[in-house]
Amino acid sequence: MDRTGYIILIACFVLLLAWGPLVDSVISPVDQRPVPQAPPSADPVEPQPETSRSVEDPAITLLEPEMPGTFEQETASLETGNAVYWFGNRDGGIRRIDLKHYPNDPSLEENGEGNRAMLNHLAERSLASLKMDQTWIRGFEMTREAESISMRRQLESGILVTKTFTPAEDYMVRIRTRIENTTENILGLPQREWLVGTASPMTTSDDGMLMEFMYMTTSDTEKQGRNWFENRTLGCFAGTPRFLFSGEELPVRWGSVENQFFAIALMPEGGSVADGIRSAWVDLALPEEERVLWEVSRGFETSLVWKPRSLQPGEAIEEEFLLYGGPKKYELLSNLDMELQNGVVEIMGFGGFFGFFAKALLLSMNGLHAMGMSYGLTIVVITIIIKLLFWPLTHASTRSMKRMAALQPQMKEIQEKYKDNPQKMNKKLMEFMRRNRVSPLGGCLPILLQLPVFFGFFKMLQSAIELRGAGFLWTADLSKPDTLFVIPGIEIPFNLWPLLMGAAQIWQMKLTPASPGMDPTQQKILKFMPIIFVFILYNFSAGLALYWTVQNLLTIVQTKLTKHVPVTPVAASESSGASPSRKSGRAGRRNRTGN
Repeated sequence: MDRTGYIILIACFVLLLAWGPLVDSVISPVDQRPVPQAPPSADPVEPQPETSRSVEDPAITLLEPEMPGTFEQETASLETGNAVYWFGNRDGGIRRIDLKHYPNDPSLEENGEGNRAMLNHLAERSLASLKMDQTWIRGFEMTREAESISMRRQLESGILVTKTFTPAEDYMVRIRTRIENTTENILGLPQREWLVGTASPMTTSDDGMLMEFMYMTTSDTEKQGRNWFENRTLGCFAGTPRFLFSGEELPVRWGSVENQFFAIALMPEGGSVADGIRSAWVDLALPEEERVLWEVSRGFETSLVWKPRSLQPGEAIEEEFLLYGGPKKYELLSNLDMELQNGVVEIMGFGGFFGFFAKALLLSMNGLHAMGMSYGLTIVVITIIIKLLFWPLTHASTRSMKRMAALQPQMKEIQEKYKDNPQKMNKKLMEFMRRNRVSPLGGCLPILLQLPVFFGFFKMLQSAIELRGAGFLWTADLSKPDTLFVIPGIEIPFNLWPLLMGAAQIWQMKLTPASPGMDPTQQKILKFMPIIFVFILYNFSAGLALYWTVQNLLTIVQTKLTKHVPVTPVAASESSGASPSRKSGRAGRRNRTGN
C-alpha cells in the first residue's frame, strides 16, 4: 500500500472516532429521540363504569378513576444493613431504593448519603404498584410498624387491596398482598398487573444499550432491550419504534429490569406463576429542563400479568412476592434461596459458550482480590496465568512457523511450477506441508484458542460491579474508558489504554514472521488489524484494554525468548512422495551426471 493509501486509512479511522461527536453537534438530543407513535400513556385514560353487564362478567370495570378526596401524600422509610427503602402511599409501593455501599458516581470522593446509587428513582411509579383493568390503583392508607410497612385501599366496588412490605438482608423485600371481595355479590376481578419496576440509566452519559428487562418462563429465560424497542436493524439502524412488549400467554416465574450493574427482580412465592409479562417504553420522571442532558430519557416499565377471574363473596386472593433490588453481583445472587438462582447466569450475562469463561474469570478475579490484590493487578495476574497455560502451545506454534519459513524456497518452487493450475498448486502445497509436518494454521491456532478467553473477559467486564470505581495506575474506573482528556476542536476523548494496546499489537506483529504462502492482500489486511482493534475497543472498559495490552506484551516477551529456537533443517524440492532427504540425494546425483 502506498503513502496515499495510508493517509486515506488514517483519515477514515479518525472520522470513525469522531462520528458520534459530529452527529451530536449537528442533531440535538431532542431531535434524535424517535417520534412517538401512540405510546402507552403514563396515566391511561380511566374507562367509564359499565352498568349493562352482569357483575359475574370478569371483564366488568369496577374501579373508580379518582383517588379518595381525603388523600394526602405520605412517605416513610425502612433501613437495613445494605439499603434504605422509601415508601409512598400514592401507589402503595416502594418509591426508591438507596444502596448504602454503592456510590452513584464512583469518581466522587464523597460516598455518603448524598452519593448513593438509587434504584427506581427516575420511574413514574413505585415498585409493586397494582394495575387492574388498565387502571393504576392509587391513594393508599399507609401504616408503619417496627419492621414493616402496610398499605390499604378500599375501593368503592367493594374490593379491598392490602400490601405489607418487610425488608430483609441481601437486598430482599418480602411482599404479602391480599385482594378481597368484601361484598355479598360475585365480583369480576379484571386483569391485574404487579409492577416489577422500571429499567433506567444511572447517569446522564449512559446510552442505555445495557438496559433491559428479562423474564423466566417455566423452561427458559428471555430478555429484550433498547434495540428491540427502537426496532434496530443489525443493532445499528433504528426503524419505527415499538412502545409495548406483550407476552400475555406465557407462564412467567419471575421478571426483572436491569441496567449495567444493578437489577430489580420480582418473584412470586409458593410456586405461583404469572400468566404473562408486559413492558412499556415510557418517559422517565425527569424535569423537562433536565431531559436534554440525558443520553437516554426513557426506560422499560415492566409488569407481571394475571388473567381476569371472578371473586365470590368474602373470597380473597393472597399472593406473596420476593423483591430483589441491588447489585448484579454473582456471589450474592447465586447464594440467594429463591427462584432467581435459576436465571442468575442470564442476569449476569454469563449465558452461552463464552459465559463459562466469563464466570471462571470473575471468580478468579474475586479470589485474587480477596488475597489483597487490587482489581487492576488481578487482571494483570490472570493474564500472566493464562499466558503460562498457553505457553507450550504458543511455543509449538513458533516452531511450526519457523519450519514454514525454512520451507519457503521449496513452496515458492511449487507455486512457480503450477502457477497456471491453481487447483493443482494448492493440492501439491498441502501434500508438501503434510510430508514435512507443518500446517498453515500453526500460527493462528493459539490466537483462536485465546479468543474464548478474550470474549469471556468482554462479557465479564460488562456486568462485573467489582470493577465499578476500581482504579489502576492512571485509570480511575476500570469499568469505563480511561479518558484522560477530550481533544479540543474535534471533541474526541483521549483514551490511553486502547492506544497502548494498538501499539503493543503492532510491535508484536513486526516480531512475528508472516505465514509463508499467505496471500499478499491478506498480509496487508493483517497489518491494519491493530487499528481495527483500537477502533472497536476504544470506548469499551479500560479493564478489557488492560487485559489485551498485557497479553500483547507477554506475547512479545515470548516471541523474543523463542527467537532462537532451533528447527530441523529441511531440504529441497517437492516432486514425488519421497522424504525431503531422499529427494535431495537423488537431485544431487542427477546434477552430477548432467541429467
